[in-house]
Amino acid sequence: MSAAPGATSHRPTGTGGGRLLVAVYGVLALAATARGLYQVGTKLDEAPVAYVLSLVAGIVYVVATFALAGDRRTLAWATVGFELVGVLVVGTLSMVDVGDFPDETVWSRLGAGYGYVPLVLPFVGLWWLRRTGRPTTVDARPPSPPPAVG
Repeated sequence: MSAAPGATSHRPTGTGGGRLLVAVYGVLALAATARGLYQVGTKLDEAPVAYVLSLVAGIVYVVATFALAGDRRTLAWATVGFELVGVLVVGTLSMVDVGDFPDETVWSRLGAGYGYVPLVLPFVGLWWLRRTGRPTTVDARPPSPPPAVG
């Protein structure tokens, strides 16, 4: 199906450089979800706030991965935005009030345990969503034939 001449569209989020972004989100989704499930399943009573937040972070990364891969822009904006708020709030609280965070979470200390990827990733994700969301003009008309010589 062709777009009408002059119609606007956006670039899908999971194409081009977005593939790398989706891959990084996918790896973090697996790591954070596995860690969160293990922590909640085996030692929840030791640090319930921290371990539940680890699992929440993992779920957020899973949803963000599928949203970015499938060009579900509204869901991607919501999950990546939530991720940014989460890493900033949890990261700050974990440095100020260590009592609630006796063990590491994905977002504690601004993602220090994961090489600060959790801090940088939402900024990159939001930038990518903004960049790929800019309308581009789609011209579905066939190219004009070359001028006749003669």
